[in-house]
This record gives sequence, structure tokens and C-alpha cells, in this order.
Amino acid sequence: MQKKSSHKPSYPRRPGPPQQVRIIGGTWKRTPLPVLDAFGLRPTPDRVRETVFNWIRHQVDGDWDSLDCLDLFAGSGALGFEAASRGVRSVTMIDTLGPVVRQLETIKEKLKADNVRILRADAMAVARDLAQRGQRFDVIFLDPPYQQDFLSQALPLCAGLLKEGGLVYAESGAALPFGAEEGSTPEWLSGWQLVRGDKAGMVHFHLLKLH
Repeated sequence: MQKKSSHKPSYPRRPGPPQQVRIIGGTWKRTPLPVLDAFGLRPTPDRVRETVFNWIRHQVDGDWDSLDCLDLFAGSGALGFEAASRGVRSVTMIDTLGPVVRQLETIKEKLKADNVRILRADAMAVARDLAQRGQRFDVIFLDPPYQQDFLSQALPLCAGLLKEGGLVYAESGAALPFGAEEGSTPEWLSGWQLVRGDKAGMVHFHLLKLH
């Protein structure tokens, strides 16, 4: 008796129906971005991105075309393509999942996003390599899967990747534990200050810079 072939995905699926998000501003405003149904892909909501990019615009005086950006956990590409749409000089987008990277490449080609570079690689390894090679960025996006402790690993690496005055956007399932009392902030947040922070539903989002 012939067994039926099973076509299991090579990546873990997330529950729920297929999703899409849209680009909020810039050249590709209102363009929909499909969200692959891989578990852990949790694109930054439209309203949150609108708020965050308003924060960034205020910090850089709207001077988008001079910015180099790094999106370490690109996922759906919502943050990286949002930045590219607003005319930043460059966006380097990193993800480790093959299906995710292929979809990002498809979106890049569709948008003719010449200012976007996409790499399939481990985020931490890339961060260390770029730092060693002296590459620096004006804005770094950190939106890793909430289930794993990636922020505490990635944020210290970002200190060696920022240009002077650079910014890090960090998204998480809980507020970052900046202590009110001296010595109560964890070591991995040492040297960072909170520029802006807010919460939308279960999403906590933060704009950070070095002291």
C-alpha cells in the first residue's frame, strides 16, 4: 500500500489566518506586505510603526536620505521596507529563515527597492561581523521573536554598530527593565537611555540611544 506523501513546511507555522500589513508613509505608502505564516513572525502593527517613525523623524529632523539602517530580525520586512519607502540611503535586512528571505527578495524586486540589501544569516553573527568590519548605522531595528531572549543578546552588540547619535528601535513583549534606582538596571541595558517608549496591546516599543 502506497503511503501518502506529507508536505510539511520547513519552518514552523504560526496559528491563525494569513496576514498582511501595509507601508504607512513614503514612496510606497499603502502598499500591502504579505506576512508568511511562519511561527514567530509578528509584524509591527501599522499604528505602532506610524508612531515609531514619527519619533525617528523628530530625532533626525526629517533627514531620511542620509540614514543607513539595519534590520536585524527582518521577518515580514515591515520596518525595513517602511524605512526604505521614506527614502533612507540604505537598509540592510537580516533573517535566518529561507522562506522569509525569499519573500523579502520578492517584495524588494516588486518595489524596485534599490536601497535595500537582504541577507540570509544569523542576526548575532552578522552583528559581530559588521562591527568587526567597522560598519556603522544611524538606526537599528530590533524586533526579534518574543519567546526567546534575543534582545538581551542583541542590544549590547548594537553599541558597536551605531554611528554617533544613532538610535535603536526595540520591540518586546514587556517593557524594558530600566530601574528607577541606581544599580537596578540589568547589565545588558547598561549604557542605554530610553528616548521614547509606549505600549499598544501586548506590544511594548522603545526608542533608545547610548548615554
